[in-house]
Amino acid sequence: MIATMTAPEPVIGRILFSPDQIRERLSELAAEIDAHYAGRDLVLLGVLRGAMMIVADLSRMLNHDRVEIDWITVSSYGDRTTSSGVIRMLKEPDLDLDGRNVLVIDDITDSGLTLSWLVANLRSRSVGSVEVLTLLRKPDLAKVEVPIRYVGFDIPPDFVADYGMDYAQRYRNLPYIALLEY
Repeated sequence: MIATMTAPEPVIGRILFSPDQIRERLSELAAEIDAHYAGRDLVLLGVLRGAMMIVADLSRMLNHDRVEIDWITVSSYGDRTTSSGVIRMLKEPDLDLDGRNVLVIDDITDSGLTLSWLVANLRSRSVGSVEVLTLLRKPDLAKVEVPIRYVGFDIPPDFVADYGMDYAQRYRNLPYIALLEY
């Protein structure tokens, strides 16, 4: 019989951002968004599943009465800790985005390939405007330039989880952002 070795399961490591730090930064971003979109409609387009917590918390912080929320699902990770480079659209927006102001909300930007593809896809749909908010950005891993208007935090290239972000669908429910360790 041949014994097979399995890789150890990752565990939550050092906490990078506490719930208070996340809430404070989202509040600052909400104020910027309110000022930018004053008097205009806005569609918050959350990238599922990682952005679900961000969209929920940010939307409640906005002092903007012309906001709609919709969701899109794209995937380039699967159950891996690095992007496969193959982008798949798994869920289209339900709202008609023609002529609308769209703020794409993503949990994390590393290579920028998925976000670049998504922004180009949305612009091809004749949206009024497309801006991007990412809670976490890994500038050391950028392969393409993506115009990100709102950045929560710049982080090192390590794999993180929690606060909506996952590893193989685990850890999304935790209220902080931490490094994933093996």
